[in-house]
Amino acid sequence: MAWDEHNKLSWNDFKAKPNYSVNAVATTASGITFGFSIKETDNRVISFETEIHAHFYPEKSWYKPELSNAHILAHEQLHFDITELYARKFRKRAGLLKTSNDIGKRLRSLHKIINRELAALQDRYDNDTDFSRNFEAQAKWQSFIQKELSKLQYFKSKN
Repeated sequence: MAWDEHNKLSWNDFKAKPNYSVNAVATTASGITFGFSIKETDNRVISFETEIHAHFYPEKSWYKPELSNAHILAHEQLHFDITELYARKFRKRAGLLKTSNDIGKRLRSLHKIINRELAALQDRYDNDTDFSRNFEAQAKWQSFIQKELSKLQYFKSKN
């Protein structure tokens, strides 16, 4: 499921069976996919294009219905929004790359870097908000991520 600013997650989107062996009430599986194409002339790359998407994976996302509420759903939505933020950062950085014969290698390297940064911020978000239990921190994060998304509005996912 592609990220869309007009389509927020609902509990119906979480299709995996809940994991009762962990304390978590819900898990959002999301990630960034990308592809690229290059145009060559005489074994020299003359241009490239990228496609970068933020995705939510329903079959890997789950929740415990008896413990879930709108606050927790908003926490999970923000995980997906953070994924979109890093898709935007990826698009921006990819757009700054100069065309060269090693562009494929550089794009794959950038994808790895973005994924590391994304994972680090997702972890920090959960730690700072105590997995949504710290309401004040949750509100601060929601404001922060919305501001960061706005800064990179030009690079938002287009559906």
